[in-house]
Amino acid sequence: MPARTHAVALPVVDETSAGGLVVARQDGHYAAAVIARRNRAGRLEWCLPKGHLEGDETPEEAAVREIAEETGITGQVLRRLGVIDYWFSGDEHRVHKVVHHFLLGALHGDLTVENDPDGEAEDVEWVRVADLSGRLAYPNERRLAGMALTVLDD
Repeated sequence: MPARTHAVALPVVDETSAGGLVVARQDGHYAAAVIARRNRAGRLEWCLPKGHLEGDETPEEAAVREIAEETGITGQVLRRLGVIDYWFSGDEHRVHKVVHHFLLGALHGDLTVENDPDGEAEDVEWVRVADLSGRLAYPNERRLAGMALTVLDD
C-alpha cells in the first residue's frame, strides 16, 4: 500500500497590482504599448505593463506610474477596463493576486524599458490594438484588449 502524504496548507499572501493599455493613434489605428518579460519557466511572453501599488497609491495612480516605468509612455486614465483575479503558488506561500486594468491615452514619451526599476521588461513595442489578441500571452489580457478595442471603436 502506498504511503499517504498529508497536504500542508501554505500561508496565503494577498497582492494588488495595476496596469493596462496605454494607447496612441498611429496611421489611423489605435496602438498599445506592450512589454515582453520572462515567465516563471524563462520563456519570453508579451503582456500588458503592470506592477504593485506603492504606499498609499490608488490603482489608477499605480497604473500610470507602472506603465510609464515599463514602457516610457506617460498616459492619462480614460476608463477602468476590469480586474483580473488569480492564484499561484511559490515554494513558501500561495499568492492571491488582484490586478486592476485601465485604458489610458498616451500623453508623451518614447518607448523604452530603461526606466523599469525591476528590469523585468525586456522589450516594448507599439502593437495595433486590433492585433493584440494574436500577441498577448494571457487569455484574460486578450479579453481586456478586446474590451478596449470596443471602447475605442465607439
